[in-house]
Amino acid sequence: MMSKVLIVDDDVTFCLMMETFLQKKGFEVQQSFSYSDALKKIKSFGPDVILTDLRLPDHDGIDILHFALREVPGVPVVLMTGYADIRTAVQSMKLGAFDYVAKPVNPDEIILTINRALSTQAQAEENTPSHNKESFFVEGNSNAARKISEYVKLVAPTGMSVLIMGESGTGKEYVARKIHQQSARSDKPFVAIDCGALPRDLAGSEFFGHIKGSFTGAFADKQGQFEAANGGTIFLDEIGNLGYDIQVQLLRAIQERKIRRIGSTSEIPVDVRIITATNEDLKKAVLAGEFREDLFHRINEFAIQVSPLRDRPDDLIIFTRHFLELANSELSRSVSGFSAEVLDIFSRYSWPGNFRELKNIIKRAVLLSAGNVVQSDTLPDELIVEATGREPAILFEKEAETPDDLNLREAAHRSERELILTTLEKVRFNKSKAARLLNVDRKTLYNKMKQFNIPLQ
Repeated sequence: MMSKVLIVDDDVTFCLMMETFLQKKGFEVQQSFSYSDALKKIKSFGPDVILTDLRLPDHDGIDILHFALREVPGVPVVLMTGYADIRTAVQSMKLGAFDYVAKPVNPDEIILTINRALSTQAQAEENTPSHNKESFFVEGNSNAARKISEYVKLVAPTGMSVLIMGESGTGKEYVARKIHQQSARSDKPFVAIDCGALPRDLAGSEFFGHIKGSFTGAFADKQGQFEAANGGTIFLDEIGNLGYDIQVQLLRAIQERKIRRIGSTSEIPVDVRIITATNEDLKKAVLAGEFREDLFHRINEFAIQVSPLRDRPDDLIIFTRHFLELANSELSRSVSGFSAEVLDIFSRYSWPGNFRELKNIIKRAVLLSAGNVVQSDTLPDELIVEATGREPAILFEKEAETPDDLNLREAAHRSERELILTTLEKVRFNKSKAARLLNVDRKTLYNKMKQFNIPLQ
């Protein structure tokens, strides 16, 4: 079944061009040239993704965003904007937009953004086959993995609040989703919030919503995530990052099963199951007065500890193969496996970033691989140094073949290339965002990518 994309822009030529391009990529597309027509088509067409220009003749893209959040809250909205309006577009993401792209739109960038939006949407729909296919993790075979599965089966049907503890990148959200899938709420929403990424001044609005005019920038009523999760499960990742004032409001919402939108005097009943996660020691935070003890006991009716990857060597090869398949699918590559040297390096490395780091390194290696097998020259230098205790051989070769001043230049080039790659990976190869983070214009970034043989995707 084709995914549906609605394009909202008063530039007829641009809409026709985008429609033709997206249709060739397998999407079903409709256009709207005005705000009023867009509202009708959002309801009649039922888009999976909305692409809207920030500036429209009768309203603007923010108004489209507010309407979509209210009427079709699960549909991602991507704003298209000129460089002069990027600050407004960034603010729109705080209001609930999925992402933004700068005009003139790069076709490859818009496809990547649409696919990310669809993937995010699919992961929120627990009962669709695509969720299992796109899942970040698979089941492991280690004792630690089996213990987690047993705990999930035990606690899922109960409705108890669960606190999931573990280092960053160990798959705490995956465990939370499994609990939801195996619970009586599995046909209701699963809403995940990264508390570490929430600006403190917007956390209350994100959790509980707000009414129009309640603060600067509140252009319309907004539904909070507790309302969106009503009947289902809300997952609060990195809950230790919440400010003390929000902790008080959260405790009240859990105890009374009611929330109040910012600026409103009326209470809204909500029925949600609370699952939280942390990579911190919340008991120490309680003793230090940084986390409320009464809230800690509310969220900690049942605790699950997720072991780091270094303690699960039996699972390493399973996840290595799984992430290779994901990378091949995402990058349209056909890498078949890893050299014996790479597998040995993987087995010796400590994986401080756990499964997330393994996934990112494999994706990077697949992107850089010239052949069908991943070789060690596609791995980051620091990984090779830690795992083997020696510098990568390529460094010694260059020392033997080139004068000192050239080594310095090449070292600088290698550092620059690594910085660009790391930044691109961080923003999922959104080149506009990468250019802003690197403090260069997009043309300079493209030139650098060509200079360092980084694929433009």
